[in-house]
Parts: sequence; C-alpha cells; structure tokens
Amino acid sequence: MKIQSLSKIVAVCLLSATAAGCSSWDSMSGRQKSTVTGAGLGGVAGAVITNGGVLGTVGGAAIGGVIGDQVGKRR
Repeated sequence: MKIQSLSKIVAVCLLSATAAGCSSWDSMSGRQKSTVTGAGLGGVAGAVITNGGVLGTVGGAAIGGVIGDQVGKRR
C-alpha cells in the first residue's frame, strides 16, 4: 500500500471519527468543543502542509487539539 492511499484512508477515518463525535455535541462543554474543532482543523492543516503525510496529519491534529483546549479554557 502506498503512503498516499494510506494517508487518504487515515484522513477519511479522522473525518468519520469527528462526525461521530459531533453526534454527541450537545453534551460537550465549550472546552471539549474547542478541543475537537482544533484537532480537526489541525489535522487538515497538517495534511495540507505535508501533502497528505500521515505524520503531518496526526501531528497537526495533536497540536490543534492542544491549542483548541487552551483556547476553550479561557472561555
């Protein structure tokens, strides 16, 4: 399996997990919503910057989640 096809599968899995998480969006706190949003945006940004690299996608999601958590803490 090529890296590009693997990275596409990972991106689809991340989007699916995010969509499934949004089904319980109402019971989440503002901080949790910010964390999920940051992780999603960070994952997309990481994938774009690294041309679909798995490490960039996962790293972007992790960093975005941390940033979203810190932003949500101040609300």
